[in-house]
Amino acid sequence: MSDKKIVTRFAPSPTGFLHVGGLRTALYAYLVAKKNNGTFLLRIEDTDRERYVEGGVKNILESLYWANVVPNEGVTLQSESIAQIGSHGPYIQSERLSIYKKYADQLIANKQAYYCFCTPERLAQVREERQKNKLPPGYDGFCKNLTKEEVAQKLAENQNHVVRLNMPDDGETTWNDLIHGEVSFKNTDVDDQVLLKSDGYPTYHLAVVVDDHEMEISHVVRGDEWISSTPKHLQLYSYLGWTPPVFAHLPLLLNTDKSKLSKRQGDVAVLDYKEKGYLPEALINFVAFLGWNPGTPQEIFSFDELVQTFNLNRVGKAGAVFNLEKLDWYNREYLKKMSADDFKNYISAFIPENMKEKIDNGKMLTRLAPILLDRISKGSDLVKMYDEGELTYFFETPKYLPEKLLWKTTPKDQTILNLQGIYDLLSYSKDEDFDVDHVKEEIMEYLQDKEKGGTLHPMRLALSGLDKSPDPFVIAGVLGKKETLSRLKIAIDALSK
Repeated sequence: MSDKKIVTRFAPSPTGFLHVGGLRTALYAYLVAKKNNGTFLLRIEDTDRERYVEGGVKNILESLYWANVVPNEGVTLQSESIAQIGSHGPYIQSERLSIYKKYADQLIANKQAYYCFCTPERLAQVREERQKNKLPPGYDGFCKNLTKEEVAQKLAENQNHVVRLNMPDDGETTWNDLIHGEVSFKNTDVDDQVLLKSDGYPTYHLAVVVDDHEMEISHVVRGDEWISSTPKHLQLYSYLGWTPPVFAHLPLLLNTDKSKLSKRQGDVAVLDYKEKGYLPEALINFVAFLGWNPGTPQEIFSFDELVQTFNLNRVGKAGAVFNLEKLDWYNREYLKKMSADDFKNYISAFIPENMKEKIDNGKMLTRLAPILLDRISKGSDLVKMYDEGELTYFFETPKYLPEKLLWKTTPKDQTILNLQGIYDLLSYSKDEDFDVDHVKEEIMEYLQDKEKGGTLHPMRLALSGLDKSPDPFVIAGVLGKKETLSRLKIAIDALSK
């Protein structure tokens, strides 16, 4: 990094809710600034008025704050209200229209931009002809050749118009990208981009250059889709006599089938992951690795460790696969680090209403929590487990065929004796001592010189009704002494008929 103060920015458009791809861009920009004692700025690019979504700005802010990617300049949340902080504002583009107009006029005066009066019909015809002639898409420069008098007359007649960038007719535009290395485009392949639309709003191309310059952005971190636009931006920097920032274009996020991760494909909004029970630190850790490699086997990083370790030079060029199984793994790892009380509080937020009715004053949840920790990746898995009957046996006496209680070749009479022995053993336990460890210790000592399978299998089935479930000590510990003995008695009676 240079001696110049590091200022990065995240500049989303409020055309929807914050996407995980946007979170990655924000995170990388944040880490670059934080590592270098710089500034991370949030700017809202809301000039696409047709796609503007009400509440979009609030969602972006709430998503960033939840993920702890908090801006220290620009658009912020103050007591849950949207505010702007800093000396380079306003930080919302729709409040900066006069600034863009000033620079557009300057470019026109210097013949670095020009008025274009072409109708939508003519532009459609140009597109069609260029496709037919196998030319790159773009404008044909027709209005570039209008005389000063023709332009003045059309303006006097209030003809609909835009302002276009006047790209050079020769040469190349080259820059050194922090991720892609040297990138070069022939200027003849670069379109005379619209800079100012007919409604007076700037396009992204003019606004982003003006804003990044005026807000003293040193490093621009953005997606690969903007690489082809960078020559236009660099030409504007040159025309306006400004020093461009350093660019780092991030690889695309891909689905597992290598298609582009899209807002239209499932839940990819950041707050969707919050609702499902992903922890912010798990999502951040996962997102950091979408394209970045620390160069070591370490996969679990605290936020502070990410700040110290992250480097844009270790971000790859290839698309990064968004693998939900890996995200689930990260979340499990962070859940395991929780204290028993913290996990209980976490999981309580996901208990279905009809399950809450069956949990007695939180005691059941306290006993159930360790089982859930072993079996879920995120809080919303609890709902699925309950709906699919995986937890039913904790709340309802199981139903099963008596013959299923038998273990391999163990006869019925012996199975009854085995279950009766467990029943008698546990009857002597005190209610307050009846937990997983106590039950396991008592039973395993009792079974030292006995056949284990012929006892533990019918015990498991009597308590859960299932061949496969958590081990019977765990189930007994959750159910408590009274319910455990009741279910063992039902099994003994069923076999005795």
